[in-house]
Amino acid sequence: MTVQQTIENKLSTGFTPIHLEVVNESFMHNVPDGSESHFKVVIVSDKFAGKRLIGRHRAVNQVLADELANDIHALAIHTYTEQEWHTLQQQAPDSPNCMGGSGK
Repeated sequence: MTVQQTIENKLSTGFTPIHLEVVNESFMHNVPDGSESHFKVVIVSDKFAGKRLIGRHRAVNQVLADELANDIHALAIHTYTEQEWHTLQQQAPDSPNCMGGSGK
């Protein structure tokens, strides 16, 4: 199973999302071809209702603790309730361009 598939499975199980996107953005960085080290996650779940942004991110980080410790170098997290997602017209912000890196 790829790192991306693992992330998708864990977030699906942990949050029962209405919408989930896991995007491998490694190609945007100075890493070898085929890397799975930089990801963007967009997750819409009723489980975020009443939680502040920091609590939402902590919950995602907890579910992905093993991957963050071993596989993921960078993780952009966008968490929304269903209402917030519709207010944003179902669109999360684009990730910024890579500003360099070590190539590891």
